[in-house]
Amino acid sequence: MNAFALWAVALAAAVLVEAFVPDRAAYHAGWYSVALAALIVLLFLRTREVTRNADRVRRAALYAIAFGACVFGFAGIANGLLAPDPRTLVGAPGQQLALGDLGGTIAFPALDVAEPLVLLRLGRAPLSIGPRRYVGSFDLRTVRRTVVRVDAYDANGAHLTITQPAGSAFLSPVLLMRTTQRISGLDLPFDSFALPAAHRLVKVVLFTAQQVAAMRGIPGPAEPALLFAVDDETDQPLPHSIRFARSDEIVSDAGVRLRASVLDYPAVEVIAAPSLPALVVGAALMLVGLAMLLYSARTPSRS
Repeated sequence: MNAFALWAVALAAAVLVEAFVPDRAAYHAGWYSVALAALIVLLFLRTREVTRNADRVRRAALYAIAFGACVFGFAGIANGLLAPDPRTLVGAPGQQLALGDLGGTIAFPALDVAEPLVLLRLGRAPLSIGPRRYVGSFDLRTVRRTVVRVDAYDANGAHLTITQPAGSAFLSPVLLMRTTQRISGLDLPFDSFALPAAHRLVKVVLFTAQQVAAMRGIPGPAEPALLFAVDDETDQPLPHSIRFARSDEIVSDAGVRLRASVLDYPAVEVIAAPSLPALVVGAALMLVGLAMLLYSARTPSRS
């Protein structure tokens, strides 16, 4: 009985660790799935031994515990062998991105609205993700990342429309800074936008406050800053068109005035985890089995 309890608890605990700490490469290694399969086999063999001379109630209880632990084990193996790699969904304010694994979409809030990210699924109420949400076979986590909001004006102060031909949201003034560019040994966040009315293309490189502090000859406090490089509409560099600006500072560059604000905005990290319904079923079976064992211990044995 002691060995049976040990195998059952070890199997369930190994998979629960996957559920609570899902972002580990070890779970997707072949040896881990083999270890879970070995525990299932050992538990099956031990179950046959402990149920051989047990009464009806005790036998049913032991089988319930064993089946519950096996459900845990198969959920862990499925996660290790079939689950996709972790990924991060980065969206612009107001954008909806499909999350096919859950049959829904992630709705991103407006930039200046203190609202959580929401999972939208057909026929179901919107589900707030918050800092962390376990849904189906995935652990959804809200992570903060840096974005840049851009405003542009012509020489007369008139506001210019900003487009992102290569961006996920064509008319959004928010640069998601999803790519990087290597400058002086540093991999710096990089993005670009267009000003059709001014026939300009603008490239933007982001520096953190720590990187600004390490720069020589940059006066003022250590705070995030940006490098603007303005090209013409054919993507050819213009003379004297590179400007350095701090967050919210307005600079004039190649006939346009630019202001960029460095902001935090949420993204969603999607991490595969053991199936939540399977964990609930496995835990329920094990609890039922434990309750039946307690009941059996308090009643006379029956064959």
